[in-house]
Amino acid sequence: MGDKITFAVLTLSDKGALGQREDLSGPAIAELIKDIGVVKVYEILPDERELIKTKLVELTNTVDVIFTTGGTGLSPRDVTPEATLEVLDRQIPGISEAMRQAGLAKTKRAMLSRAVAGQRGNTLIINLPGSLKAVKENLEVIRDVIPHAVEKIKGDTADCGR
Repeated sequence: MGDKITFAVLTLSDKGALGQREDLSGPAIAELIKDIGVVKVYEILPDERELIKTKLVELTNTVDVIFTTGGTGLSPRDVTPEATLEVLDRQIPGISEAMRQAGLAKTKRAMLSRAVAGQRGNTLIINLPGSLKAVKENLEVIRDVIPHAVEKIKGDTADCGR
């Protein structure tokens, strides 16, 4: 795959959407993936399930990967996984499992993450936590498999056993 991967980053935060909290995670994602792709869309949205679903559907097939950051915890307003699951064509549980497993080596609180990952159309969607530290740790785990995942989603039929 010769072209750079295209990304969308959606920060999901009521306070961020109101300008009451600076978003550190969204810009960090862009920085951490800049050598494998380019962020075409960056938005901060409130924790509104229908709005999140609408935006995920809107971005499907316009970018290769959508990262969400925030809304994966246990507070009543954390609805990112539910919104994501409602729009996915199929889940890719290994991505979220790998992030949680690596996180558990650092903090037991990682088991509280409800992040999901999957495919809608030709777009990979991955929920990341909202904290800057957790975003960095999670991306470190999955970053290197993203180009391969994108190739496969786009129909690459080459053998995986390299």
